[in-house]
Amino acid sequence: MRRRALSFGLLPSMLLLAACSSGVQLTGVERERVLIDSRYDAVTDSAGVKFLAPYKAKVDSMMSPVVGHAAHDMAAFRPESDLSNLLADILLWGGTKFGEKPDFAVYNMGGIRAALSKGEVTIGNVLDVAPFENKICFLTLKGDKVEELFEDIAEAGGEAVSRGVKLVITKDGKLKSALVGGREIDKDRLYRIATLDYLAQGNDGLEAFKDKTDVFSPKSEENNVRHIIENYFREQDKTGRPVDSRVEGRIVVE
Repeated sequence: MRRRALSFGLLPSMLLLAACSSGVQLTGVERERVLIDSRYDAVTDSAGVKFLAPYKAKVDSMMSPVVGHAAHDMAAFRPESDLSNLLADILLWGGTKFGEKPDFAVYNMGGIRAALSKGEVTIGNVLDVAPFENKICFLTLKGDKVEELFEDIAEAGGEAVSRGVKLVITKDGKLKSALVGGREIDKDRLYRIATLDYLAQGNDGLEAFKDKTDVFSPKSEENNVRHIIENYFREQDKTGRPVDSRVEGRIVVE
């Protein structure tokens, strides 16, 4: 008898049909992350290990080099976190290479896909945190659009913003106040912003970015955001200090 794998894309529809025929109504579908650890690997597949060995060696040689050190465990969460603050600050730092001096930087929470553990940080760790092919991007928004951008961020419940930005938002996603560099937004001023090319298109609900001007988005591989993150860790490691970042009230919910 031939068995066929059930398509996960069809599963919700089939569950709905089954529920209707049985008189039971499906009210929702929930999901959660399941940590895959040694509990699921109690029995070693020796044939599989042997088959994967040459590929594992190649991947390990690419992913294991250490680029720096983290002062403590760092994770990303809204409205503000140590890891999201760090990544936004790294975008700001990345402007130096291109002769850019952004007023602030924005990195999306949804683009941060892993945490960093205290101690050595490898290329593989950075890839886990920033796995996408995003490039750094510099753009200009007029002050009134910057205010709209912060409203978008408030509606999302927070995104990663660089040092010098102070937002006060409400629990229901409204912007109460915004400061850049300790000053209120000047609606007629032009602000230079560092972000990801993905966000610059207005993705992840940051619609205000669609009104950008004077865009500079270098496309070479070395300008991939994860390479900029790696280089930041390398530069900090030369000083003998681990990379540190803390929650400091950049986004406050009232």
